[in-house]
Amino acid sequence: MLRRLTLALAISAATLGWVHAQPASPPLRNDLMGVYQEAAANNADLAAARAQYLARQELAPQARAGLLPQLSAGASINDIDIDVDTNLGNRSLSRSALVYQASLSQPLFRADRWFQLQAAKAIGEQAALEFSATEQNLILQSAEAYFSVLRAQDNLAATKAEEAAFKRQLDQANERFDVGLSDRTDVLQAQAGYDSSRAARLSAQRLVDDAFENLATLTHREYRSVEGIRHSLPVLPPTPGDASSWVDTAARQNLNLQASEFALQAAEETLRQRRAGHAPTLDAVAQYQQGDNDGLGLSNVTDAPSVFTRYTGDASQSSIGLQLTIPLFSGGLTTAQSREAYQLLTQTEQQRESLRRQVVQNTRNLFRAVNTDVEQVQARRQTIISSQSALEATEIGYQVGTRNIVDVLDAQRLLYATVRDYNNARYDYILDNLRLKQVAGTLSPADLQALSAYLKPDYNPDRDFLPPDLANAAERSVRGPEF
Repeated sequence: MLRRLTLALAISAATLGWVHAQPASPPLRNDLMGVYQEAAANNADLAAARAQYLARQELAPQARAGLLPQLSAGASINDIDIDVDTNLGNRSLSRSALVYQASLSQPLFRADRWFQLQAAKAIGEQAALEFSATEQNLILQSAEAYFSVLRAQDNLAATKAEEAAFKRQLDQANERFDVGLSDRTDVLQAQAGYDSSRAARLSAQRLVDDAFENLATLTHREYRSVEGIRHSLPVLPPTPGDASSWVDTAARQNLNLQASEFALQAAEETLRQRRAGHAPTLDAVAQYQQGDNDGLGLSNVTDAPSVFTRYTGDASQSSIGLQLTIPLFSGGLTTAQSREAYQLLTQTEQQRESLRRQVVQNTRNLFRAVNTDVEQVQARRQTIISSQSALEATEIGYQVGTRNIVDVLDAQRLLYATVRDYNNARYDYILDNLRLKQVAGTLSPADLQALSAYLKPDYNPDRDFLPPDLANAAERSVRGPEF
């Protein structure tokens, strides 16, 4: 009987051959929502973005303070020496004058401060939207890190199965050489194929470790395993099915694009603030002073006897009025600041337009990517079956002498490359769907929750990197109708 290498046998061999690499105790398994929640609680970038958002919320209270009453109080003490020439001769007096004072001012017309407040409010709204965009991006980052682990694990499983297949081919080549059915060249070719697959397996293992390290960096938690995604996950085109609808949604709801609207508003208000530097200002001012009359300047120094006899006690003084200031020339500062603000406004307008174009481009590209991914997944499934059948036919040809060992090794490489392409297409579909929703501004934790419904808690990459029906179809195509 001919010795046939089916994909199912290769999977079994890989699983049995690598049991020693699995930890003795059951690994801690975690799902997608758990990873996202850990990232939301522990991610350093999100914490930094939150602090920045809270800091920028304080700009409005700071700007509003310039329009509210300003109250100050103080005290001063002075040593006063007075020399007076009188008819009675030169007389002198030394006194210490202690004065308490308080002042209150209320801006009545401050155009520059009003526009500054409006700019600060716009910056606050911009900060809130940018923080929301960071939170939304964390959803995508969590999914990317999570499915990068699954992608790397499935690719490692396929690579281990490929190594097992090449090992079986090497064993078969040695047996054929021992009985004189092949020459030494076949053995060397099979050995080279096996060595190459072993090197690929080592590289794939490193990628798995790197993916887990990336997950730990995102969440500040160590993971040994995560729940895999079932092959029953529906692979469907995006809804609605036309790109223009997605572009319209992105134009309305993309968070970064909305934030750029407030950035533009803040730049406009800042320009008004700078130009208002030419406007007059009007304040209501009230002052009160109490202390030694010399300190208040109430003494009549032209009447010497009065200086020493009549006004030696404390006195108080109060005033209330309006203070009008008209800026005339400040060395060109206001004009230069206005020119600067105008150029910054122009910069913000152009940045917003660039972002709008980028959002439109990304939306259309991702819409096409998701549709392509749907077709790719279906095509890769069928290609695996075809490649499995081609491998079996090539191996039979090798047994009867119409094919050589190189043909068999190439067919095996093609099969497992197709397996990896299939799994990559699955994960590309999942992530491109999430990216499309993010650029459209609709991505939320509910999307991760929907994916969690298709997670498999007992997922074993060595066993589950291919769907059972696909492996069975490949085996049936080899056995033929008699089975």
